[in-house]
Amino acid sequence: MRTRNSPHDSRSSGSVHLRTPGRHEQSPCSVYSSSSSSSKKSSYHRNPVKIAAMSVAGAFVACFTPPETKIESKFGDSNEYPAPSVASDASSGGSVKKHGSIRGIYASSNKSTRTSEPGSVKFTMEEIHKATKNFSPTLKIGQGGFGTVYKGRLEDGTVVAVKRAKQSVYDKHLGQEFQSEIRTLAQVEHLNLVRYYGYLEHEDERIVVVEYVPNGTLRDHLDCMQGTILDLAARLDIAVDVAHAVTYLHMYTDRPIIHRDIKSSNILLTENLRAKVADFGFSRLAADSDATHVSTQVKGTAGYLDPEYLRTYQLTEKSDVYSFGVLLVELVTGRRPIEPKRERKERITTRWAIKNFTDGDAILVLDPRLDRSHANNLALEKTLELALRCLAPYKQNRPTMRRCAEILWSIRKDYRELSASDTQSLSSHSLTSGSIREE
Repeated sequence: MRTRNSPHDSRSSGSVHLRTPGRHEQSPCSVYSSSSSSSKKSSYHRNPVKIAAMSVAGAFVACFTPPETKIESKFGDSNEYPAPSVASDASSGGSVKKHGSIRGIYASSNKSTRTSEPGSVKFTMEEIHKATKNFSPTLKIGQGGFGTVYKGRLEDGTVVAVKRAKQSVYDKHLGQEFQSEIRTLAQVEHLNLVRYYGYLEHEDERIVVVEYVPNGTLRDHLDCMQGTILDLAARLDIAVDVAHAVTYLHMYTDRPIIHRDIKSSNILLTENLRAKVADFGFSRLAADSDATHVSTQVKGTAGYLDPEYLRTYQLTEKSDVYSFGVLLVELVTGRRPIEPKRERKERITTRWAIKNFTDGDAILVLDPRLDRSHANNLALEKTLELALRCLAPYKQNRPTMRRCAEILWSIRKDYRELSASDTQSLSSHSLTSGSIREE
């Protein structure tokens, strides 16, 4: 669900640092088990990042390619970083479930034909009109390439987001995009993916009904549109959530799903700052196991697009990994991928951030609203190193999303331990200083 506006119209005044409440400490036990019949074994092994010079066809591709660099990895092989557990996710509705073939994608009548199978609920126009108060402008919460998004309430009281496709001109590409989203949403179920309730396709109406996530987009929060500042702990939690979601799409669905549009405005946040990946309009089923890629028309968002995909039209799961690398840079810098109003050397955020990192000046790119603590500095460097791997110009040099999740889990674990140590040291120092003054 692509939303330009925050799901909430209200804005609180002032800016305060916001920490993530109610997060479960995740066990190092891996749920990405190789015994699962639907999982793939990670093929990523430890190697220093080697980015060779590449010929770029056109200035557009060059614009989004990070500078060529060679850096010695700070991370060991996968055994050093146990896979993140999503046991808490499973208990909260994020369990990995597979669904069979999708039935009833097209509504042949205007009668509701509800069944218990996820993905087969078909709404009527009467139900949609009632839920959205006839598409009231006061309930409009977003606008995107696909159409308009409204907040609605179903008869049972469930608050939902109603995504209505553009009606002005029939566009076969929008129709294909709608069918793509239906097929994808109907087969996925994970705590960190927006939940799908149903759809309607009747005459010139194409509507998708999904979970309403009340706390705006990640981009809203990075822009402080909610009146708060996300601290680095919350940003690491969000990165881990997104990594879990995309790993699930790549490894645990009936066929791997490539999202193709991972970006901060497609990541919605709950009230306790759990991230949910939305907008499957560009999603594409990955190639069969005996194929290496899917050839397809380039789709996505400028600034997040994989340069190899732009050049070859060959889509793989590693295209999502590249976009995720851009997202990691966005999280630690607070900047958008493209900042046209900045001086020339800072306009492409990934290029600017990675250059400072490789020059030994990573601290210069940390969001100025965040503390310059030892824990923050170390987490920043490790996150930028992972981002550098994800942004490699060639897909074979990028880690898998599973590996990204493992590394991020380790970064977060170290960050929490170091932050706790820093807090204890500060408390001890304060007590000692107080005792000296009393004497």
